[in-house]
Amino acid sequence: MRVANVALVINAVYSVYILISNISFYEMKTLTTGEIAQFCDVNQRTVIRWIDRGDLKGFKLPGRGNNRVLEQDFVAFLKKSGMPVPDQFESDLPDRVLIVDDEPQVAAAISRVLRRAGIQSSIATDGFAAGSLLMKERPQLMTLDLSMSGLDGYDVIRFVRQSAEISNTKILVVSALNDPCLNKALECGADAVMQKPFENDELVDKVEAMLVSVHSDSMGIKERGRR
Repeated sequence: MRVANVALVINAVYSVYILISNISFYEMKTLTTGEIAQFCDVNQRTVIRWIDRGDLKGFKLPGRGNNRVLEQDFVAFLKKSGMPVPDQFESDLPDRVLIVDDEPQVAAAISRVLRRAGIQSSIATDGFAAGSLLMKERPQLMTLDLSMSGLDGYDVIRFVRQSAEISNTKILVVSALNDPCLNKALECGADAVMQKPFENDELVDKVEAMLVSVHSDSMGIKERGRR
């Protein structure tokens, strides 16, 4: 399946989530264009242009037409643009991992291992659900199986790397496939690979090291932004 078509489907799912979620617009953490303009020290019209061009993901309040931006989308935009992230937003973002595996038992096992290590996680059992949760939750890291029906792991990797909002997501492939298949995943854009079966301690060590890398990258962006 072409990545462009995958992106259209996943973005449509994300839009539907925003419109029909049982969480009201007023319960979600959102920002106005004026607030974003103050944070970025730009004119409000500049923020509106970012939204209109698709650089910054936003939505309009029903019946009012006013733009709103989810805090997580604003943070993703700042990181993608190399702009400093205000401390108040960084402190609100706990480490989050998305587990993608079409075997529910395996996904649940990985979740239990990470939970014991104090790491929060969500589970997706197919590629399309993974894309929707990536757009919705903005996890710092994703563990990814390669052999899935419909949208396989390689397609998910390509989708992530070609989607500006989530392109910096760390990807750890956890698969029973052979070395050539794991190398192909690295060529597609995965950050690291592990073969099944794995040792629990090995998984935790790998995930924790990759999360540390996420925070180091974020600090580097913030330091460059201050110069």
